[in-house]
Amino acid sequence: MPVDLDTYLARIGFGGPLRADLATLGALSSAHARAIPFENLDVLLGRGIRLEVSSLERKLVHDRRGGYCFEQNGLLLEVLRQIGFAATPLSARVRLQRARDFIPPRTHLFLRVDLDGASWLADVGIGSFSLTAPIRLLTDLEQPTPHETRRLVREGPLWFHQVRLAGVWQDVYDFTLEEMPPIDRELANWYTSTHPDSKFRQNLSVARADTDGRRRSLLNREFTRRDATGRGETTMLSSPAELRQCLAENFGLNFPADTEFQCAGLVW
Repeated sequence: MPVDLDTYLARIGFGGPLRADLATLGALSSAHARAIPFENLDVLLGRGIRLEVSSLERKLVHDRRGGYCFEQNGLLLEVLRQIGFAATPLSARVRLQRARDFIPPRTHLFLRVDLDGASWLADVGIGSFSLTAPIRLLTDLEQPTPHETRRLVREGPLWFHQVRLAGVWQDVYDFTLEEMPPIDRELANWYTSTHPDSKFRQNLSVARADTDGRRRSLLNREFTRRDATGRGETTMLSSPAELRQCLAENFGLNFPADTEFQCAGLVW
């Protein structure tokens, strides 16, 4: 089933023209990352994560929830294709704060968009580093965005998407340009949402892009606001009630008063 574009555009606050061009791709990426929070809360509540387009639209658009990469970029993929973009889903291994000799699972989905002979990467589903502008599929080129500066480097068959924080380049994920068809997304989503070793089973994670290059994020009890350089201020939440209040006020995520999120990283 196609996405109701009018309702989706209202959800992200987009009022510009819809054309399959770079300006529209950038505007959609920015609006989506600011309006729809990254979050794994249904995983912690024991709810299944469904990837059918109708389920993605219901949750992220009509129910005004967020989601993680398979949901966020899965929805954006369908939106872009309906507009007329040549968009391809690609797979990656998330490397945030991981050493190069560690091989993480291939559990990230992002998008390649081909425009006028050039290839761009779009990714509204990598948490507190979700792209608010597409970046070129070119190596060793510093690429500013409305938030952090990015670049792609290549080592043998691997491409590394990197972000510059406090003057230091850090790996976000690595990839090989391998396409990620629906069956691979289903398998990776099953691992991400159900395997006890998955970081999304072990930690509460919520993030949203802000204006002026700022971001806000929540990792278990730690609520952080940071600027485009990586400098941030962190507040430690003290109770489940304060957590629910933080979710509502900072991410637009509202839950009943008796909702409790449980995972190994969230200890009161």
